[in-house]
Amino acid sequence: MKGLIFTYLLTCGGSIGAFFNPFIGVLAYVCLALVSPTSMWHWAVTPHPYSRIVGIAMLIGWALHGFGRWDLNKAWGGAIALLGFFMWSVFSALSSFQQEVAWDFVIAMSKIVIPVIVGLTLIDSVSKLKQLAWVIMLSQGLVAFEMNLSYYAGFNRMQMGGFGGLDNNSMAIAAVSGFGLALFLGMGATKWWQRLLSWTCAILMGHSVMFSFSRGGMLALIISFALSFLLIPKRNPKHWIAWLAILLIGFRLAGPEVVGRFSTTFSETSERDGSAQSRLDLWEDNWDVMKRYPILGIGPDHWPLIAHEYGWPPLKEGHSLWLQTGAELGFPGLGFLLLFYLLNMKRLVKIIRDKKDEFDPWLCDAGRMVIVSLAGFLVSSQFVSLEGLEIPYYINMLGAGVLAVGYRASAVSPVNMPMQVGQDMPILKPQPA
Repeated sequence: MKGLIFTYLLTCGGSIGAFFNPFIGVLAYVCLALVSPTSMWHWAVTPHPYSRIVGIAMLIGWALHGFGRWDLNKAWGGAIALLGFFMWSVFSALSSFQQEVAWDFVIAMSKIVIPVIVGLTLIDSVSKLKQLAWVIMLSQGLVAFEMNLSYYAGFNRMQMGGFGGLDNNSMAIAAVSGFGLALFLGMGATKWWQRLLSWTCAILMGHSVMFSFSRGGMLALIISFALSFLLIPKRNPKHWIAWLAILLIGFRLAGPEVVGRFSTTFSETSERDGSAQSRLDLWEDNWDVMKRYPILGIGPDHWPLIAHEYGWPPLKEGHSLWLQTGAELGFPGLGFLLLFYLLNMKRLVKIIRDKKDEFDPWLCDAGRMVIVSLAGFLVSSQFVSLEGLEIPYYINMLGAGVLAVGYRASAVSPVNMPMQVGQDMPILKPQPA
């Protein structure tokens, strides 16, 4: 019953609110995409186009409010790369041999790309960035909470049941992507209950990665946590204490089965299990397709259609987002997708390293959470094919919003305002540490 009420309230509230403030529609759309109510509470929530209803209202509200702001500053590079990736998938679809499959991919990607672009043009304040970060974190945290409940009730839904069309590996990647966001959202919070809630979500996400038994997810979680150590701001020792506490809890939660599963990641060839070896063979075959079709690839979602030509079972996935994207969309398509993430990450690193004194402190915390989250995603997605996983796109929208809002404020700050003849030097208020 709770799931049904949640879904109806979110759909109705998001749709109505979008007409008055289209950003409400963006937040509701993101929440519905991540929580997936028809999968989360499949016994209570009947299948209906909830996201489509909110999405249409969002687009109408966006149009009524003038299509947002397009002065994206340093966020333009990532936005152009995302649009380039989408348009390249259209070009590839036009030349593909299975048109229905190709256009299904294009339509599915449009349901992600359009809301990201809409949301980016509507983010014009730190307040909206905070709202987006909390919605992403709480939505993914709710999924992790439900997976933990099921696990402790005796059924490992994360590994055995799947969620929203995702298998255990894909769910692990979603949880890893949310982990870094939750960790640094807690560090940037000003109230104790916000810190507690954020760090609890981080622990739930990290634990769900463990009992998913996804080796790629575990590796990415370790890398994300190690990277977070390097990015923790030095201004508050409480952050180091929280980081150490989460580390100790992680050691406590990682049982012998988790450790044993992860240790097989680095086994010698003679000791490697069939699953690990098959991934390496699939990557080699995808690389061969990339070399044979370097420009447009074989077509969106087409690797499973030709997998049997390489001796694999029909409809076998490539088990690597990057190599399968290259095989299906060619080197340009892969390049656009990588640039979408890497450009924003590079510019966020510049903010927290060179411009932290010029930007709102929360924007620097947001930069850290995006960098750690996307780093985990970039690593873990090497092991799974999942072009349609929504959370990394939304986290990168958050990162692009940080760039847009931060550089807008920097451009009009008193330091950068031109002086008029006879005008006194502006008095700068000290920024909080």
